[in-house]
Amino acid sequence: MATKELKIFCGNANRELAQEIADYLGISMGVANVKTFMDGEINIGIDESVRGADVFVVQPTCAPTNDSIMELLILIDALRRASAYRITAVVPYYGYARQERKTKAREPITAKLMANLITTAGADRLVAMDLHAPAIQGFFDIPVDHLPGVPILAEYFMEKKLEDICVVSPDIGGVGRARNFAERIGASLAIVDKRRPEPNVSKIMHVIGDLQGKIAVLIDDITDTGGTITQAAAVLMEKGAKEVYACCTHPVLSGPAIGILEKSVIKEFVVTNTIPLTPEKKIDKIKVLSVAPLLGEAIVRIHEDLSVSKLFS
Repeated sequence: MATKELKIFCGNANRELAQEIADYLGISMGVANVKTFMDGEINIGIDESVRGADVFVVQPTCAPTNDSIMELLILIDALRRASAYRITAVVPYYGYARQERKTKAREPITAKLMANLITTAGADRLVAMDLHAPAIQGFFDIPVDHLPGVPILAEYFMEKKLEDICVVSPDIGGVGRARNFAERIGASLAIVDKRRPEPNVSKIMHVIGDLQGKIAVLIDDITDTGGTITQAAAVLMEKGAKEVYACCTHPVLSGPAIGILEKSVIKEFVVTNTIPLTPEKKIDKIKVLSVAPLLGEAIVRIHEDLSVSKLFS
């Protein structure tokens, strides 16, 4: 049984989620003053004692990405210097995860740089959800708890009681996720074969699987500009699907994404709140599910030195 006091702190990236987690745990949010000076520098003050406490910092590194990252790093540094017993970075959305390897000469591996920064700042552990590349866990020399979003999304679609569903992966790399999702809801599986001639641009080549007369459910980890998932939805309708739903864990939804989604054939787009949606992004077509209970349970298990993997095994 844990004897250290559990405390939750957050930056400005997703205060609503942090508060939901604190409410789930039945504790008050830690008091931290996170502000920005006129020149853009971030200043943080921890306004309560954390000496000897087991501290969890909830901060997805979403837009404004670099500000969110700096807030996370400075919070961790402040807590370390204030003699926290252990600091766990809870990063529901891990920014720069799509830059996890070199695809051409002289490219950085920014996802690894992020791991170095978080560790150097003083984090003792990381909790993340649906890392774009699971191998990013290996970039850290501290324990990493990698939580999946699929169970939350699958539970929602099971409650809808849709019939004759075909789960569709929008690319070859997401087949494992789509298969897991399909097994959980008892659906068949199809795959979209796409090419990326340049970043944020995709071209659909083939669809592998039978969609005729079925309800298609596209699943991905991240939806950024919305181009891939809406193009795939249109092709699935052409292939005989009678309806298309889509879901993802991380709704980045940058640039023209909302307009593209509104005009698409997608009937409902289901996301989680790892990234907060600004008011203009809260359209009727988007359904948001909370990851607070999952993250809250993970935090309890880490705090009490219990197995985290039992949450999704």
